Amino acid sequence: MNEKKPLTSEAQRLEETRKNNVLWRKWGPYLTERQWGTVREDYSEGGDAWNFFTHDHARSRAYRWGEDGIAGISDDKQHLCFALALWNGKDAILKERLFGLTNSEANHGEDVKEYYFYLDSTPTHSYMKYLYKYPQAPYPYEDLVRTNSGRTRKEMEYELLDTGVFNDDRYFDVFVEYAKGDADDILVRITAANRGPDAAELHLLPTLWFRNDWSAWIAESNRAPEKPNLKEIKAPAGAVAVAATHPLLSEFILFCEGEVPLLFTENETNHERLFGVKNESPYVKDGINDCVVDGRQEAVNPGKQGTKVAAHYLVTVGAGHSKVIRLRLSKSSPDRKGEPFGDNFDKVFADRLREADEFYQSVTPPSVSKDAANVMRQALAGMLWSKQFFFFDGDNWLDEHHSNPLHKGYRNARNSEWFHMLNEDIISMPDKWEYPWYAAWDLAFHTLPLSIVDPDFAKDQMKLMLKSVYLHPSGQMPAYEWNFSDVNPPVHAFATLFLHRTEQALRGETDLDFLRATFNKLMLNFTWWVNRKDRFGKNVFEGGFLGLDNIGVFDRSAPLPTGGHLEQADGTAWMALFSQNMMELAFELASHDPIYEDMVLKFAEHFYYIAAAMNRSGADGMWDEEDGFYYDLLCLPDGSSQRLKVRSMVGLLPLCATTVLEAWQRERVPRALAKMNERLRRMPELSATIHPTGPGHLGVNDRGIAALVNPERLRRILTKMLDEDEFLGPHGIRSLSKFHEQNPFVFNVQGQEYRVDYLPAESNTGMFGGNSNWRGPVWMPVNAMIIRSLLNFYLYYGDNFKIECPTGSGRMMNLFEVAKEIADRLGRIFLQGEDGRRPVYGGTEKFQTDPHWRDHILFYEYFHGDNGAGLGASHQTGWTGLVAKFIQLFGLLDAERLLAAGKKSAFVKGASQAGEASIKE
Repeated sequence: MNEKKPLTSEAQRLEETRKNNVLWRKWGPYLTERQWGTVREDYSEGGDAWNFFTHDHARSRAYRWGEDGIAGISDDKQHLCFALALWNGKDAILKERLFGLTNSEANHGEDVKEYYFYLDSTPTHSYMKYLYKYPQAPYPYEDLVRTNSGRTRKEMEYELLDTGVFNDDRYFDVFVEYAKGDADDILVRITAANRGPDAAELHLLPTLWFRNDWSAWIAESNRAPEKPNLKEIKAPAGAVAVAATHPLLSEFILFCEGEVPLLFTENETNHERLFGVKNESPYVKDGINDCVVDGRQEAVNPGKQGTKVAAHYLVTVGAGHSKVIRLRLSKSSPDRKGEPFGDNFDKVFADRLREADEFYQSVTPPSVSKDAANVMRQALAGMLWSKQFFFFDGDNWLDEHHSNPLHKGYRNARNSEWFHMLNEDIISMPDKWEYPWYAAWDLAFHTLPLSIVDPDFAKDQMKLMLKSVYLHPSGQMPAYEWNFSDVNPPVHAFATLFLHRTEQALRGETDLDFLRATFNKLMLNFTWWVNRKDRFGKNVFEGGFLGLDNIGVFDRSAPLPTGGHLEQADGTAWMALFSQNMMELAFELASHDPIYEDMVLKFAEHFYYIAAAMNRSGADGMWDEEDGFYYDLLCLPDGSSQRLKVRSMVGLLPLCATTVLEAWQRERVPRALAKMNERLRRMPELSATIHPTGPGHLGVNDRGIAALVNPERLRRILTKMLDEDEFLGPHGIRSLSKFHEQNPFVFNVQGQEYRVDYLPAESNTGMFGGNSNWRGPVWMPVNAMIIRSLLNFYLYYGDNFKIECPTGSGRMMNLFEVAKEIADRLGRIFLQGEDGRRPVYGGTEKFQTDPHWRDHILFYEYFHGDNGAGLGASHQTGWTGLVAKFIQLFGLLDAERLLAAGKKSAFVKGASQAGEASIKE
């Protein structure tokens, strides 16, 4: 075995956090990028979140549940916040937060209209870097709204580049960097680079403020015991300083280099501007805006105190030149009141950047190209920047909406049944502008790339949704804030198992407390599924929405226009996988506690029951023998049924219900296996249609397999999946077969036509808001599940199963090679091709050719099914960070190592933090 390599400095910080509770993660990028227009801030009668709290209101109106900002940080309870505001001297308002279009304003749904990039971050946020591109011309707020709202769903979106404000490169690149001197000493460096042909003036306003937790409208249980305060204090020569005092946070001091003006106001609503009601104080949330933009000096407090303050830097930057400002936010102590900007300041930055480079080098396979390493690092940086403090007290929120079922006379409203919730945590978000709220299945996928750099944080995120203040007493997991009661696919057991194997590989130990806690809570969730989503106890499942938005003929969350119900191929396949994952977790636990051996049997039986129900033949089955594919089954009120023959990801997901059983796993639970074999002997129909398993059907290295599809169905499904005229696109597996481009699926009900066409880009339907499309584009999470299933089948078959890939090409591949082919196609979305272009940026020339744009990567929500261009939400849509896992895994792993090692070694080494750079045992 190779000698263990010494830990990098960043890895040491992670160990200090884990073992000694050093609070390296206390401060981080926990501000959201859009608090306006969110469900928590919606107090409208009809639940119209977008229009109740608008962008225009945001500068003047105090939030109740969180704060937003540009390139911002806060402590982990968001008492104290720091972010950057800017003004180019021409805009009508300060640029304090990112702008975008609401769901009703944009032709493809909500859409941020800014250019910003998460360039770097370590897992403890000891070093972070962010880039914001700020036009020197007036920001075209009205033009963006007017032009986009006038376009149809079939037209392209009107983007900020299209408005002309970046013509002649008249813009600033504003870089915001953070480096930690220690856990509560944060150094800030802001660099404004003028990319234009002429000198230009820029106002930089680094801003410090308290989240408003003191006002009378805050529920008493969430209110600070006294109002916090910011005030100017004496500073070392050549600087100004602000002391920040909060009753629930230690005192901090913000040092600002240079003798710049400090503008103080209060983080309180400007009632006079918004509602025509006199303000109690002349100093309100938009006071700094009014002072700088309108020249109203009386709008800021001459007493130099308040709850919001900005240092006002006015710089002139020459063409092609840069200006740097420096700040430092530190916990107040006698030894930190000396020289905050001495030689040590730049040394800390240099050290942290060097340490960040060393850390990422340690987790990046040496075989990976420089370009791929850059993509991997920015993907992980985006995952780390997308953490957010999320605060929601369900009991108080519902009280305020008169919708709390614990009280008399309540009215039913959004999330009324979730009154038990108290969410007050740092959570990995899908996208901090377009989805500034957690989503359960997204979060499970987030943990996979996060485990590369911070397995402990990944595990904490996995446990979060299972806490009693998240998980419903019924066992349901909250889906997402817009409707907690919607249903996301049950992938948490899969992710728990992945994180367990990662930790085993990385640390050579088993966290039994983590396994027990998650397994026991997942039992509750599994039981909820069985009791609530198997309508008739037939072991076939509905689920409704299941995260796949508009992939089907009908809105699966609404009553069907035909009446009756849907038996869902994806819902049933997800539950088969859930059963397998729980069975395998029980294998692990049973080796430490024999009481769990009965759980192995329980979940094995569930898998067999579900498989037998899903694979049944005939007109009332989901498998279509003629097409060689799985479909949803429409069950009508008269007792008849028919398959909805949409060739979509729904029919590929049964591949994913695949688990390999190593000999050492089977040896742990002989009693359970004996009982299961006896059950199959007495009820052979349970195993008649699944992949053969058990004695006489062992694969490479005596491996067994539990798989929903048998070898014949596996080959038939893969033949379609690997057909470039169907599912296999140049950049991954499409969510809908291209077959439907010429052959749309059409269903008529009472004169109304419902249809599914292949739509490789944006959706043509308003179902689920219109900014999400599963009718053709490539999505990372389901591609990840397919890759996992192919690797599992390869562990079982080795080279004994080969298939043509692509279909019709004459090239025969084993399933490892097929998995790698798909992963490579996904990775090429972001990589420069031979022509120097990145498919993710499509035909946007600025991103393809400009040296100040082309190497900054955006990780979109999904990707054009034919050319790989990024679509949907644009900024680190959480699970798209999976591309980092693909780059790392296939950079470390080859077929021979995987086959030899299986789950014990090489596979999990390749799937874990590669701080031990080699995967050799």
